Amino acid sequence: MLSNKVRTLLTMLGIIIGIASIMIVYSTGEGIFGLVVGQVQSFGTDIIETEIKVPSNKKGQAGESQSASAIASGVQITTLVIKDMEDVRKIANVKNAYGAIMSQEQVSYRAENRRAFVLGTTAGYIEIDKSTIASGRFFTDAEDKNLSEVAVLGFKMKDKLFGDEDPIGKTITLRKHKFTVIGVMTERGGGMFLDFDNYVYVPLRTLQKKVMGLDYMMYMVHQLKDPAKGEETAAEAASILRVNHKITDPNRDDFRVVTMSEALGSLKTVSDAITLLLLGIVIISLIVGGVGIMNVMYVVVTERTMEIGLRKAVGATVGDILWEFLVESVVITTIGGLIGIVVGIGVSALVAYFAQSYGFAWSLVIPAKAYVVSIVFSMVCGVFFGLYPARKAALLDPIEAIRTE
Repeated sequence: MLSNKVRTLLTMLGIIIGIASIMIVYSTGEGIFGLVVGQVQSFGTDIIETEIKVPSNKKGQAGESQSASAIASGVQITTLVIKDMEDVRKIANVKNAYGAIMSQEQVSYRAENRRAFVLGTTAGYIEIDKSTIASGRFFTDAEDKNLSEVAVLGFKMKDKLFGDEDPIGKTITLRKHKFTVIGVMTERGGGMFLDFDNYVYVPLRTLQKKVMGLDYMMYMVHQLKDPAKGEETAAEAASILRVNHKITDPNRDDFRVVTMSEALGSLKTVSDAITLLLLGIVIISLIVGGVGIMNVMYVVVTERTMEIGLRKAVGATVGDILWEFLVESVVITTIGGLIGIVVGIGVSALVAYFAQSYGFAWSLVIPAKAYVVSIVFSMVCGVFFGLYPARKAALLDPIEAIRTE
């Protein structure tokens, strides 16, 4: 190994890349999961969320993938209404609630025109959500019920429409309707999926009746008095909604009640599945590296045929020769694995650094199982791909081996 340094390094290279990839995959998986969890927890951990769902056509199946596909294809569920939100709010463990619907509209002020996400919601939003008001105020329940044309701007949307001008009391146009700006949100920052700073917030009923011409919601959120009773409260909410929607078979629900613990569990399942998929791809590179080791060991056996013949002629057993070449293969892959771990940690640190520099709440986390998988895989590759060349060397006839010289 020392007398053929370049060949040894090239032999290790496939293992180094494969093991480094394992470390990076695990680290990235944990980083993405932590980022998404942070996004979910930004909505609060003391809530249950009810969202629309396309009922399953298959008896005994929830049809979650079918629902997502149908909604993505434009299927509309119009059964979730304000009455549902108010009825669920009467549950003893619920202390507050808000409903919401979202639309993408052209918003303008004088010569400035912007395409913006408009969130129609109720007054409880500002009390439950993590957002706060930087200037002005949020709209009231009375303004929502009276269909008042008032609006609150996200931090970035205020800058896009008004620049340094104070927007409070000014009028913006939203689909030919004049909305008076009554508040500006504190800067919240964007995440992977949502940028609340680019939103325009208006009363739910105003957006429903005057702008969109409908009476249903996309989702509703209820704040709990005791988060520990989340599952129990979610079940009670589901029962109320089934009565309201005249549903007798739970498999035909046109809604989904989700607790935060359930949402986090689902995210963990998805994260683990993606990590396993990526690991499957990485294993291919490890196999390629292992095949390289096998080829090099074949070359080594050929080069040292004379040496093998001499050793066997003076008493070396089949086991002695087998172990010599097998240990050599394992040493190469283990050292390659250790180098790969170091490289993987370094690249993972760079990924975390750049993610943090772009404002993402990304943590450098490498789970213990990443180290275990890396070491085990590197040693298994050494044994598996080194065994056949080692066995070939051990079974050489000493007379024929010496004669090759």
